[in-house]
Amino acid sequence: MVNILFLQLRRRRDDEQGMERRIELGTRDKAQRTENDPAPRRKGDDIAERLLDAVEGVRQLLPGLRGDPAAKHVAKQLWRSVTGGGANYEEARGAESRADFVHKVRVATKELREAHYWLRVVQRSSWLSPGAADGLVHEMDQLVAILVASARTAKSNS
Repeated sequence: MVNILFLQLRRRRDDEQGMERRIELGTRDKAQRTENDPAPRRKGDDIAERLLDAVEGVRQLLPGLRGDPAAKHVAKQLWRSVTGGGANYEEARGAESRADFVHKVRVATKELREAHYWLRVVQRSSWLSPGAADGLVHEMDQLVAILVASARTAKSNS
C-alpha cells in the first residue's frame, strides 16, 4: 500500500515537473515540443551566453595562475566571482517581480565588478603573458555596463 502511494506521488510530481518544463519551453502540449527541439529565444539569452563565454574564458586562464600562493588566491577569487555573476544573472531571469529582478541583477553586477577587479590584478601581474587577459577585462567591463543599464531600465519601468 505504501509503495503504491509512493509511486502515485512520484508520478504526479514527475507530471508536474514535465508540465513546468513544457511551460519553460513554451507549450503545454506534450506532443508539440520535445527536449530535442530548440527552445524559443528568451529575453536575456544573449547576455546569458556572453556570461557563459566569460566563464569559459576565465577557465582557460586559470592554469596559468598556479604558480605562487598569491596567484592561487587570485584564481580562486576570480573563479568564484565570475561564476557567481553568471549564476546570479540566471536567478534574475527567473525573478518573481520587477523589484526582485532589479535586486538580483544588481547582485550579479557586484560579482562581475569583482571579477573585473581580479582580471585587472592578473593583467598587471607577471603570471600570464602580456595581453592574455585584455579581452576578458574588456568583455567584463561591457557586461557590467549592460547589467547596470538593465537594472536602471527595469527600475524606471516599475
